Amino acid sequence: MIETVTCVIPFFSRDVSRKKKISLTNELAMVILVLIVSLTAFSSVAATKKSVSISLSSDPKEGLVSAVDEEVTLIATIRNRSSDPVTFSLQWSHKTVAFELSPPQKQSINLLPGETKTASTSYRFAAAGFVDTECLLVFSQEEVLSSKRRVGCLPEKVSVALSQASDFDEFWQKSLRDLRRVAPAPLTDEIEGKPNDRIATSEISLKSFGGITVRGWLEKPVDAKPMKKYPAVIRVPGYGNQSRPLGKWDDMVVFSFNPRGHGNSQDEVPGKPADYWIRGLDKKENYFYRGAYLDCVRALDYLCSLDAVDKERIAIWGASQGGGLALATAALDDRIALCIADIPFLVDWDSYFKLTHWPEMDRWIGERKSRTWEKTLRTMSYFDAMNLCDRIKCEVFMGVGLQDRICPPTTNFAAYNRITAPKGYLIYPNKGHGLGREHNEAMWSKIREEFEVAASSRVKK
Repeated sequence: MIETVTCVIPFFSRDVSRKKKISLTNELAMVILVLIVSLTAFSSVAATKKSVSISLSSDPKEGLVSAVDEEVTLIATIRNRSSDPVTFSLQWSHKTVAFELSPPQKQSINLLPGETKTASTSYRFAAAGFVDTECLLVFSQEEVLSSKRRVGCLPEKVSVALSQASDFDEFWQKSLRDLRRVAPAPLTDEIEGKPNDRIATSEISLKSFGGITVRGWLEKPVDAKPMKKYPAVIRVPGYGNQSRPLGKWDDMVVFSFNPRGHGNSQDEVPGKPADYWIRGLDKKENYFYRGAYLDCVRALDYLCSLDAVDKERIAIWGASQGGGLALATAALDDRIALCIADIPFLVDWDSYFKLTHWPEMDRWIGERKSRTWEKTLRTMSYFDAMNLCDRIKCEVFMGVGLQDRICPPTTNFAAYNRITAPKGYLIYPNKGHGLGREHNEAMWSKIREEFEVAASSRVKK
């Protein structure tokens, strides 16, 4: 928005001397000139950001180096798309929890109309881990363009110290006992208007930890024979999202489950994603994720009660928060035979808050003098899936987006590298917080392969 500048010119009588008139004319001309220059400069600044583009690439292109001390180069490609020359300051910054990096130098860049230039910065890994590099183009205090790129080194050697408290095991043993004291009391509501005639869909209600009602969508083959056993998949949602029926598979049982606060499980715990992870955080016994983890175990209880389900072939699958829920469930209950934890959230809190920023967490801590980051992280450590991962006995597969800004790969591998069971992962060099349809299709194929399900019989809607 251009500010309006008002120029007040005083009235002078006609008997003013010619010398004074000339002086006044000169002063007026200067005012007008300054005004024109200021407006022109403002217009130029306002248009500058829109006229320049920046892209960031890395060498190596795949975004991973295979050895410590191997050089990495980040290349910024900058183009001036306007008909005017532009000048700006280029600034590089690096962020990592693996080692210390010296801040790169700033530089001034001039671009002629239509001109493209490149700038680069290089560094070497001092340890296994990941480095986030940001290139900033600063035109003024208000006008900034940026591009980010992440590179990793030896992800399977990323090592983070566990943050388990001395009563960690005792806490979870008691929590599971408390869950078992609550009868599941399942209720089934058949869904009318089925998406196809080969899959029976029902809404299932269960009583979970604390007497809270949670729900999910059960899909099973319509023609399921009394003696036939089917593999089953529990699907768990991301943060603030919900699981819905798929209507795709008629040779598996699929339970699209919503823990408390999500989807159709909000009767007694209303959903408000911005505050999930601060609910009850003052005390571990009351923390939101204690109930959410146990809800997923209750979903497993239900599947294991069904005659149509093969208890030896049950998988759990989730992404983001769902990935953390999947890891926690597999750790707390060894009835899970396959765990797919994509871009998992809820892991390695200490590193997480060094790499990301959540204003609601700052506000929560600032509300009371008794709250500190040290106390908060201690409570959250009981629910850090990383601290649970060495208990997992089933096979685990993890999909990782190398450019993920929400669930950084550093935290993904802090959990992955604690798993001693059979495991595998796939890194997508250019993916962020979402791995896409092809990955999901590959995971369904993996489930079928692991559970020796015959050739695909996907139902077409």
